[in-house]
Amino acid sequence: MAMALRTAVAAAAAPRGFRRLFSTTVTPPFNPPSASVAAQQREKAEPSTNLFVSGLSKRTTTEKLHEAFSQFGEVVHAKVVTDRVSGYSKGFGFVRYATLEDAAKGIEGMDGKFLDGWVIFAEYARPRQPPTPPENNMYPPYGHQ
Repeated sequence: MAMALRTAVAAAAAPRGFRRLFSTTVTPPFNPPSASVAAQQREKAEPSTNLFVSGLSKRTTTEKLHEAFSQFGEVVHAKVVTDRVSGYSKGFGFVRYATLEDAAKGIEGMDGKFLDGWVIFAEYARPRQPPTPPENNMYPPYGHQ
């Protein structure tokens, strides 16, 4: 009994890696899905003139975004989504081109490129999902008395 207690105390005091090294239980290694698998599983948006741009720096402005994408065609509108309190970029934005061809050139020219020192990603924007109607419950969503 005393030997088992000493072994348990020693095991608890041993570094985690040391215990794992001499453990008799086998745990399979964690293999997260690769980025390419995640990208394939995510539905691709239909080609449109509106692009979703992610990976933007906090310091990226709408003007810089417009300027960078205007090299590839006529930009009708560009918008960096910003935090209401700080005014800094939330890391994503939208660019709307005049034609589908310009939008395709914009993706080809800017996807995976640097803007303000950050690698950005450009893809066709997915349309916003319509809001789901609220459930008609007897109780309000925050609880009941």
